[in-house]
Amino acid sequence: MDEEKAYERARERVEGRVGFISHLAAFIILNAFLFFLDYRDDKVINWAYWPLIGWGIGLLFHGLNTFVYGEGSPLKERMIKKEMEKEISKKE
Repeated sequence: MDEEKAYERARERVEGRVGFISHLAAFIILNAFLFFLDYRDDKVINWAYWPLIGWGIGLLFHGLNTFVYGEGSPLKERMIKKEMEKEISKKE
């Protein structure tokens, strides 16, 4: 049972990372296209930075959730380990 649980957690982490990479790829490709559309008419960037900023904020939170605060993240695992050590030392 433990092996199945470990496999499921690892699969979820990998799916989260793949989802972030897909989000990042779409962000880069579509924002490059938007900058091209904005620049081609009058050779000035007028509006393309607005979707870049808005979507970039969303991408930032997605990355933080995936790599820093999400389930199985190294930071979260260290915090859990530290709390477990505190609980064990209280019982002794």
